[in-house]
Amino acid sequence: MSATNVVIGAGSGMGAAVATLLAPRGRLVLADRDRGAVDAVAAGLVGEIEVVECDVTDPAAVEAVARATGQLGALVLTAGLSPSMAPGRQIWEVNLLGTTRVLDAYEPALAPGSVAVCFASMAAHMAPPMPELHAILDDPMSPTFFDDLATNGIDPDESHFGYALSKLGVMRLVRRRAASWGAKGARLVSLSPGIVDTSMGKLEAEHQPTMAEIITASPMGRSAQPEEVAAVAAFLASDAASFITGTDVLVDGGAVSSLLQLS
Repeated sequence: MSATNVVIGAGSGMGAAVATLLAPRGRLVLADRDRGAVDAVAAGLVGEIEVVECDVTDPAAVEAVARATGQLGALVLTAGLSPSMAPGRQIWEVNLLGTTRVLDAYEPALAPGSVAVCFASMAAHMAPPMPELHAILDDPMSPTFFDDLATNGIDPDESHFGYALSKLGVMRLVRRRAASWGAKGARLVSLSPGIVDTSMGKLEAEHQPTMAEIITASPMGRSAQPEEVAAVAAFLASDAASFITGTDVLVDGGAVSSLLQLS
């Protein structure tokens, strides 16, 4: 059985750019909650492309995508919400709980050579150290997850801090599961983009004027193009990255390094 590659969140931005790079590699399943958007992306690609509608907050939809995949080759999960797109609880549901659901659904389809690249964020690298939250972040499917956050002083409905912590949870999820994936010959990596010139990035820039200052202070002095981040994701999803697992790759034009020096 030949393996299938998958991009979840393929309807726009970095997900669409990743889809373009993975299309020549064989059978490709593209998923997004916006069926019209992902259909439009697929229409511009050449290859064996299948489109599936998927909202990562819906367990049945996630399972359906996994069934449509069969044996997993590479999975790139870009689906996510930024602080200006939704209230905090919804951000948690998509970014962390959604990522967990996707990895859970695909673990039975792992084979030697399978790899998943889960998008985190440079915001996670800037989150203050809060070791008392680690056990909570590491169990996002707990029925008391949101209550546990609140008990530890985190408002589950606050979006900005919730975004950073949800992406930190993605990074921790990848690190924790890398060993069990490795036992099956599979790899698991997170990728943290910085500020990217996408519709999501532009929305955040409108609501957060400090983003312009971050860009100016960064070594590259500009935001990334989605294709630049997609190229790193495509590399991590290839055999050329066969010894990279259980870690996060920061693709931010040096923004975090500048912020840490200024703090």
